[in-house]
Amino acid sequence: MKNKFAIMVLTLLLTMTVVLAGCSSKQEPKEALKAATANAATMTSYELKSKLVIEELQVTAPDLVDDASVGMVMSMLKNAELTVDGFYQADPMQTELTLGLNLKGDMAMSFNIPIIMTPEKMYVKIPSIPMMPLPETVIGKYLELDLKELAEQEGAEFNLNTLDTEKTQKLSSEISEVLFNEYDEASYFKDIAVKDANLPEGVEAKQVVQFYLTNDNIAEAITILVEKALPSMINIIDTDEYRELLGVKAEDIQVIRDELSALDKAEFNQGLEEMKSMLTINNFNMNTAIDKKDFTTYQDMALDFAVNDPETNQEMKLALKGYSQFLNINEAQTFVIGIPAAADILTMEQLEKEFGGLY
Repeated sequence: MKNKFAIMVLTLLLTMTVVLAGCSSKQEPKEALKAATANAATMTSYELKSKLVIEELQVTAPDLVDDASVGMVMSMLKNAELTVDGFYQADPMQTELTLGLNLKGDMAMSFNIPIIMTPEKMYVKIPSIPMMPLPETVIGKYLELDLKELAEQEGAEFNLNTLDTEKTQKLSSEISEVLFNEYDEASYFKDIAVKDANLPEGVEAKQVVQFYLTNDNIAEAITILVEKALPSMINIIDTDEYRELLGVKAEDIQVIRDELSALDKAEFNQGLEEMKSMLTINNFNMNTAIDKKDFTTYQDMALDFAVNDPETNQEMKLALKGYSQFLNINEAQTFVIGIPAAADILTMEQLEKEFGGLY
């Protein structure tokens, strides 16, 4: 009787262990990121919300001290925000994006540019842009671009494969896997506690993985990229399927291979040492939130570095922060804009006519 009871207890404990392991399914950081990246190839639809903010941008150089235009540009770009929001579905293929630009400073301005894409057409809404006088008759209209006609005008054959999102996701997944394989987990990846990841409200994650670079590993990271990852990535691209997808020829890829093979190791290492002496990385990391289905639901990035060249007295400081959030993955999408009505569409010929001599 005691033996039977012991066996029942052990069986119950084993069952609970298996169930709990299946529920958490938390992986090592690099493996979790690889799985999420590979799973992206199975995404057939999603809603996207993203933002990139330039928190700091400074360029100092003796020959730019008296250049007022440089100061104006720096002022406009500091705290500038770029947003991309929209929807994607694979079948029937349709993408709807709204690009937003918000410039701060003395020359503050903001505008949005909606873009709709189908397999053969692209529609771009013409915005009202401050300091860029456009004819009132075109503002708010959608410029219709026939992708096949554009390709023919450039002397190229229209290749529908370049818009094959499934193949693009597959290529991205294969390249990412090669990239991850080359980088040591202990030196470049780590887990971040979900409660400490500052995820937005509504973002569910079972695990948050951080990829990071520092002053200590940046030179090694570049060496790995050039000597190991790039050759492997080129081998992936150099197939009939992916050459056709990207619209490149075998001879173009061979040129890149030859340039990598001809790289002078001593000169390359000297360049790395010079870079290390001038570069200061204050922060460089990307956090990826992974849900229970192994999909990436949220990513944020922080980049803060400075470059100081003592020989030329040139200095640059740049700090960026951004995020991308994926919602309603593999669910039916509700497009906000949709395909523009015929009355709201302008062809390129009509646009040229409206612009007249200005075009």
